[in-house]
Amino acid sequence: MSVLDPERRAWCAEAVGYQFRNESLLLEALTHTTYANEHPRARSNERLEFLGDSVVGMVIAAHLYERFPDLPEGELTRIRAAVVCEPSLADRARALGLGQQMRLGRGETVTGRDRDSTLSDCFEALVGALYLDGGLAAAQRFVLRELGPLVEAARQGQVRVDYKTQLQERLQREGAAAPQYRLLVEEGPAHLKRFQVGVYFQGRLLGTGWGRNKKEAEQEAARQALSGQDHPG
Repeated sequence: MSVLDPERRAWCAEAVGYQFRNESLLLEALTHTTYANEHPRARSNERLEFLGDSVVGMVIAAHLYERFPDLPEGELTRIRAAVVCEPSLADRARALGLGQQMRLGRGETVTGRDRDSTLSDCFEALVGALYLDGGLAAAQRFVLRELGPLVEAARQGQVRVDYKTQLQERLQREGAAAPQYRLLVEEGPAHLKRFQVGVYFQGRLLGTGWGRNKKEAEQEAARQALSGQDHPG
Protein backbone atom coordinates (compact mmCIF):
# COMPACT_ATOMS: atom_id res chain seq x y z
CA MET A 1 0.00 0.00 0.00
CA SER A 2 1.37 3.39 -1.01
CA VAL A 3 2.03 5.95 1.70
CA LEU A 4 1.63 8.80 -0.78
CA ASP A 5 -1.66 10.09 -2.13
CA PRO A 6 -2.10 10.32 -5.93
CA GLU A 7 -2.24 14.13 -5.91
CA ARG A 8 1.15 14.55 -4.27
CA ARG A 9 2.64 11.82 -6.48
CA ALA A 10 1.41 13.60 -9.60
CA TRP A 11 2.67 16.95 -8.30
CA CYS A 12 6.13 15.51 -7.65
CA ALA A 13 6.37 13.98 -11.12
CA GLU A 14 5.37 17.25 -12.78
CA ALA A 15 6.94 19.93 -10.57
CA VAL A 16 10.01 18.14 -9.22
CA GLY A 17 10.52 15.90 -12.24
CA TYR A 18 11.31 12.87 -10.12
CA GLN A 19 9.58 9.63 -9.07
CA PHE A 20 10.52 8.46 -5.59
CA ARG A 21 11.28 4.80 -5.04
CA ASN A 22 10.75 5.35 -1.32
CA GLU A 23 7.72 7.61 -1.21
CA SER A 24 7.85 7.89 2.58
CA LEU A 25 10.89 10.15 2.11
CA LEU A 26 8.84 12.61 0.07
CA LEU A 27 6.02 12.54 2.61
CA GLU A 28 8.50 13.20 5.40
CA ALA A 29 10.01 16.11 3.45
CA LEU A 30 6.53 17.66 3.20
CA THR A 31 5.71 17.24 6.91
CA HIS A 32 6.11 20.30 9.11
CA THR A 33 6.93 19.96 12.81
CA THR A 34 3.49 21.26 13.78
CA TYR A 35 1.81 18.40 11.89
CA ALA A 36 4.15 15.82 13.42
CA ASN A 37 3.36 17.17 16.89
CA GLU A 38 -0.34 16.54 16.26
CA HIS A 39 0.20 13.13 14.62
CA PRO A 40 2.64 11.01 16.67
CA ARG A 41 3.28 8.52 13.84
CA ALA A 42 4.36 11.24 11.41
CA ARG A 43 8.00 12.28 11.12
CA SER A 44 8.81 15.96 10.70
CA ASN A 45 11.10 17.17 7.94
CA GLU A 46 13.70 18.62 10.32
CA ARG A 47 16.28 15.87 9.83
CA LEU A 48 15.88 15.97 6.05
CA GLU A 49 16.21 19.76 6.17
CA PHE A 50 19.49 19.36 8.07
CA LEU A 51 20.80 17.05 5.36
CA GLY A 52 19.41 19.07 2.46
CA ASP A 53 20.97 22.29 3.72
CA SER A 54 24.43 20.74 3.37
CA VAL A 55 23.64 19.19 -0.02
CA VAL A 56 22.37 22.49 -1.45
CA GLY A 57 25.45 24.33 -0.20
CA MET A 58 27.84 21.72 -1.55
CA VAL A 59 26.18 21.53 -4.99
CA ILE A 60 26.21 25.31 -5.42
CA ALA A 61 29.78 25.59 -4.09
CA ALA A 62 31.03 22.97 -6.56
CA HIS A 63 29.12 24.63 -9.39
CA LEU A 64 30.66 28.03 -8.61
CA TYR A 65 34.14 26.53 -8.24
CA GLU A 66 33.95 25.01 -11.71
CA ARG A 67 32.15 27.89 -13.43
CA PHE A 68 34.33 30.72 -12.11
CA PRO A 69 37.92 29.40 -11.90
CA ASP A 70 39.39 32.89 -11.44
CA LEU A 71 37.12 34.27 -8.73
CA PRO A 72 38.62 34.56 -5.22
CA GLU A 73 37.16 32.69 -2.27
CA GLY A 74 35.46 35.76 -0.84
CA GLU A 75 33.52 36.43 -4.02
CA LEU A 76 32.50 32.77 -4.35
CA THR A 77 31.23 32.90 -0.77
CA ARG A 78 29.23 36.05 -1.47
CA ILE A 79 27.57 34.54 -4.55
CA ARG A 80 26.76 31.28 -2.79
CA ALA A 81 25.21 33.15 0.15
CA ALA A 82 22.94 35.07 -2.21
CA VAL A 83 21.90 31.96 -4.14
CA VAL A 84 21.12 29.76 -1.13
CA CYS A 85 19.63 32.44 1.15
CA GLU A 86 16.21 31.93 2.69
CA PRO A 87 14.31 34.30 0.34
CA SER A 88 15.80 32.62 -2.75
CA LEU A 89 14.86 29.13 -1.58
CA ALA A 90 11.40 30.32 -0.54
CA ASP A 91 10.81 31.87 -3.96
CA ARG A 92 11.72 28.61 -5.70
CA ALA A 93 9.47 26.71 -3.28
CA ARG A 94 6.57 29.00 -4.22
CA ALA A 95 7.24 28.49 -7.91
CA LEU A 96 7.07 24.73 -7.34
CA GLY A 97 3.83 24.99 -5.37
CA LEU A 98 5.56 23.38 -2.42
CA GLY A 99 3.47 25.15 0.20
CA GLN A 100 0.25 23.63 -1.11
CA GLN A 101 1.73 20.13 -0.75
CA MET A 102 2.95 20.50 2.83
CA ARG A 103 1.35 18.82 5.82
CA LEU A 104 0.92 21.51 8.48
CA GLY A 105 -0.54 21.62 11.94
CA ARG A 106 -3.88 23.33 12.50
CA GLY A 107 -2.29 26.54 13.73
CA GLU A 108 -0.03 26.84 10.69
CA THR A 109 -2.44 26.22 7.83
CA VAL A 110 -3.47 29.88 7.43
CA THR A 111 -0.09 31.65 7.25
CA GLY A 112 2.48 28.86 7.35
CA ARG A 113 2.14 27.83 3.72
CA ASP A 114 3.60 31.14 2.54
CA ARG A 115 6.14 31.86 5.28
CA ASP A 116 9.69 32.18 3.93
CA SER A 117 11.27 30.13 6.71
CA THR A 118 8.75 27.29 6.34
CA LEU A 119 9.09 27.19 2.55
CA SER A 120 12.89 27.36 2.49
CA ASP A 121 13.13 24.61 5.13
CA CYS A 122 10.80 22.42 3.08
CA PHE A 123 12.86 23.06 -0.07
CA GLU A 124 15.98 21.88 1.74
CA ALA A 125 14.12 18.86 3.13
CA LEU A 126 13.03 17.95 -0.39
CA VAL A 127 16.66 18.10 -1.54
CA GLY A 128 17.62 15.85 1.37
CA ALA A 129 14.93 13.36 0.35
CA LEU A 130 16.13 13.42 -3.27
CA TYR A 131 19.69 12.78 -2.10
CA LEU A 132 18.69 9.76 -0.01
CA ASP A 133 16.41 8.30 -2.67
CA GLY A 134 18.34 9.01 -5.86
CA GLY A 135 21.85 9.87 -4.73
CA LEU A 136 23.87 13.00 -5.38
CA ALA A 137 23.04 13.01 -9.10
CA ALA A 138 19.29 13.35 -8.49
CA ALA A 139 19.76 16.08 -5.89
CA GLN A 140 22.28 17.92 -8.06
CA ARG A 141 19.99 17.96 -11.11
CA PHE A 142 17.16 19.45 -9.09
CA VAL A 143 19.29 22.03 -7.24
CA LEU A 144 20.98 23.30 -10.38
CA ARG A 145 17.69 23.39 -12.29
CA GLU A 146 16.08 25.52 -9.59
CA LEU A 147 18.99 27.64 -8.34
CA GLY A 148 21.45 27.64 -11.24
CA PRO A 149 19.71 30.55 -13.02
CA LEU A 150 20.24 32.73 -9.92
CA VAL A 151 24.03 32.45 -10.09
CA GLU A 152 24.65 35.16 -12.68
CA ALA A 153 22.18 37.52 -11.02
CA ALA A 154 23.92 36.96 -7.69
CA ARG A 155 27.31 37.60 -9.26
CA GLN A 156 26.08 40.97 -10.52
CA GLY A 157 24.65 41.83 -7.12
CA GLN A 158 21.04 41.62 -8.29
CA VAL A 159 20.08 39.15 -5.56
CA ARG A 160 19.99 41.07 -2.29
CA VAL A 161 20.55 39.14 0.92
CA ASP A 162 19.03 40.52 4.12
CA TYR A 163 21.41 39.02 6.66
CA LYS A 164 19.84 40.91 9.58
CA THR A 165 16.46 39.32 8.96
CA GLN A 166 18.04 35.89 8.51
CA LEU A 167 19.89 36.17 11.81
CA GLN A 168 16.84 37.41 13.70
CA GLU A 169 14.62 34.65 12.27
CA ARG A 170 17.21 31.98 13.13
CA LEU A 171 17.43 33.16 16.72
CA GLN A 172 13.65 33.42 17.03
CA ARG A 173 13.14 29.90 15.65
CA GLU A 174 15.34 28.67 18.50
CA GLY A 175 13.26 30.58 21.03
CA ALA A 176 15.76 33.38 21.47
CA ALA A 177 15.31 37.15 21.64
CA ALA A 178 16.28 39.56 18.87
CA PRO A 179 19.99 40.45 18.58
CA GLN A 180 21.30 43.92 19.45
CA TYR A 181 23.51 46.06 17.19
CA ARG A 182 26.05 48.50 18.65
CA LEU A 183 28.27 51.04 16.92
CA LEU A 184 31.88 50.21 17.80
CA VAL A 185 33.96 52.52 15.60
CA GLU A 186 33.28 55.62 13.52
CA GLU A 187 36.27 56.97 11.62
CA GLY A 188 37.35 58.99 8.60
CA PRO A 189 36.45 62.41 7.19
CA ALA A 190 32.80 63.29 6.54
CA HIS A 191 32.92 62.27 2.86
CA LEU A 192 34.76 58.99 3.57
CA LYS A 193 33.22 57.76 6.80
CA ARG A 194 33.61 54.12 7.87
CA PHE A 195 31.60 52.44 10.56
CA GLN A 196 32.15 49.24 12.52
CA VAL A 197 29.14 47.62 14.15
CA GLY A 198 28.94 44.63 16.48
CA VAL A 199 25.94 42.33 16.80
CA TYR A 200 25.32 40.94 20.28
CA PHE A 201 23.11 38.24 21.74
CA GLN A 202 22.63 38.12 25.51
CA GLY A 203 25.76 40.23 25.92
CA ARG A 204 27.89 37.95 23.73
CA LEU A 205 29.49 39.30 20.55
CA LEU A 206 28.36 37.21 17.55
CA GLY A 207 30.03 39.17 14.77
CA THR A 208 31.41 42.52 13.63
CA GLY A 209 31.25 44.31 10.30
CA TRP A 210 32.53 47.40 8.54
CA GLY A 211 30.53 49.55 6.13
CA ARG A 212 30.23 52.94 4.50
CA ASN A 213 27.16 53.56 6.63
CA LYS A 214 25.65 51.99 9.74
CA LYS A 215 23.11 49.88 7.83
CA GLU A 216 25.81 48.37 5.63
CA ALA A 217 27.95 47.63 8.69
CA GLU A 218 25.00 45.98 10.45
CA GLN A 219 24.38 43.72 7.46
CA GLU A 220 28.03 42.68 7.39
CA ALA A 221 28.02 42.03 11.14
CA ALA A 222 24.94 39.83 10.74
CA ARG A 223 26.60 37.96 7.86
CA GLN A 224 29.65 37.28 10.02
CA ALA A 225 27.41 36.08 12.84
CA LEU A 226 25.55 33.70 10.53
CA SER A 227 28.75 32.28 9.06
CA GLY A 228 30.21 31.49 12.46
CA GLN A 229 27.13 30.57 14.45
CA ASP A 230 25.14 27.36 14.63
CA HIS A 231 23.33 28.01 17.89
CA PRO A 232 22.78 31.12 19.97
CA GLY A 233 23.67 29.49 23.28
